[in-house]
Amino acid sequence: MKVEQISIFIENKSGRLAEISRILSESGINIRALSLADTSDFGILRLIVNDVEKAKSVLKGCGFTVNKTEVVAVEVLDRPGGLSHILNVLDSKHINVEYMYAFGERSGGNAVIVFRFDDTDKAIETLTGSGVHILEGERLYSM
Repeated sequence: MKVEQISIFIENKSGRLAEISRILSESGINIRALSLADTSDFGILRLIVNDVEKAKSVLKGCGFTVNKTEVVAVEVLDRPGGLSHILNVLDSKHINVEYMYAFGERSGGNAVIVFRFDDTDKAIETLTGSGVHILEGERLYSM
């Protein structure tokens, strides 16, 4: 139920995102979801891609610092209160959301949100115990 994500540390300067995009494109790697957080000096680009190991390898080969982390893709009702419900379930068990971002595809009429938790296993147990559907990585990579 966990999804692999890569995080790339990049200098905050013109052309770096284009370079990463070009490298992945030339390697036949499809970006499925992304998030970018930056400061004045550097950024962290988080990606869900169709081939994590290949993406990690080619980017490292081009001099980028790349880490692999586990995140969770959750189906969220696509209506007012859908996200609030998920967050309240997590809060009831004191599970911290470190960050989250939306996935560009829908799943059966629901939105998909990618979460990073302070306690991933507890979050998965809590969400599934509350009837929340969590997407498998293989399904997410091929949506």
